[in-house]
Amino acid sequence: MYKNILVSTDGSKLSAKAVRTAVRLAQALGARVTGLYVIAPYPEPIYGEAVAYAPPMTAQRYKVLAVKEAKKALAAVEIEAQTAGVPCSTISTTNEHPWRGIVRVAQARKCDVIVMASHGRSGLSGLATMTSVPGVFAAGDVQDHVYRQAITSAGTGCMAALDAQRFLEQ
Repeated sequence: MYKNILVSTDGSKLSAKAVRTAVRLAQALGARVTGLYVIAPYPEPIYGEAVAYAPPMTAQRYKVLAVKEAKKALAAVEIEAQTAGVPCSTISTTNEHPWRGIVRVAQARKCDVIVMASHGRSGLSGLATMTSVPGVFAAGDVQDHVYRQAITSAGTGCMAALDAQRFLEQ
């Protein structure tokens, strides 16, 4: 079944739940975990006729801080996996769009499945297919923890596809 499970983390409490889920899944399946942290690129200064924006730090300082955050978040993945006796590797990558970074690493590392956090919405807003990563949408039993039926999967799959199409058109 699944041999390499990618778990995307940003170091948040919500991502910690995804890490625990990914490690438990890997443990149950005898799979390995690949932890990923996507770093946003340095925001370059912007100059216009009446506007100037300069980031509050240098590119070098930004890189140091971003790598430090990535290492901290990925260390939590390593600790969780080690505690469960699950093989683990970690990687950080830089990409303007986190979803692209996630997909590229999943393909490059030959990951079978991606585990990530959702926004944890409830009520009517819980019908949304958004995850915690812009551009990544959930469907089926991943998104619907109550019904988990084929018809629900087909419906939310269509919703996720439409949401993804709208996202890409923006």
